[in-house]
Amino acid sequence: MEQRRARDFLKGDLEGQELEEYVESRLLTTTLDKAGAWAASNALFPATFGLACCAIEMMSIVASRVDIARFGFEAFRASPRQADILILSGRVSIKMAPVVRRVYDQMLEPKWAIAMGACSSSMGVFNNYAIVPADKFLPVDIHVPGCPPRPEALAHAILKLRKMVQDQPDLGWRSRYDAEKTAELMPGYELPASMTDPSAAEPVALAPVGETAAGQEGEGA
Repeated sequence: MEQRRARDFLKGDLEGQELEEYVESRLLTTTLDKAGAWAASNALFPATFGLACCAIEMMSIVASRVDIARFGFEAFRASPRQADILILSGRVSIKMAPVVRRVYDQMLEPKWAIAMGACSSSMGVFNNYAIVPADKFLPVDIHVPGCPPRPEALAHAILKLRKMVQDQPDLGWRSRYDAEKTAELMPGYELPASMTDPSAAEPVALAPVGETAAGQEGEGA
């Protein structure tokens, strides 16, 4: 029936109320910003940039098993001038960090970064003086755990980033469990009023019970 109505529409046989209903059922209204974000989220170009063993897993996402081309991510660009997403696939040494930052600075705006693997996220098994986590020198949007993470994990991170670009991010655990104002504190510490009452002053440093935090109004401040 749908195919027949489509054929009648193309032939110009639909008229009156039937034509209006057919056209309305195929219209989608949106804003220019949302349309641009949708287009950008389905055409992100990663930079051809690998650091260590995680790069092998990153390379395999363009193969037939994961086929990241389904989401418009398969066009790896050899120049940062043509890329808008940087996948840090492996450990980052202190000597390599300035190079990574330069590549990131040369990329197009808007741009995003994925820290792939435990090494680039938290130094992983190479937790020594020579390694630095990516978010110490780079604004990272997505962290992918694992050593190394499977290609499916990277594809999952790309889908997460895709939703972030569309301004529809998944809720974090604090939002899911209504835990926006929860905090774990050491014994003898309490939260200042500014962290529990939105109408209070700007947040201040935590202070032991019985003492006044630096900059807080009141006696002894």
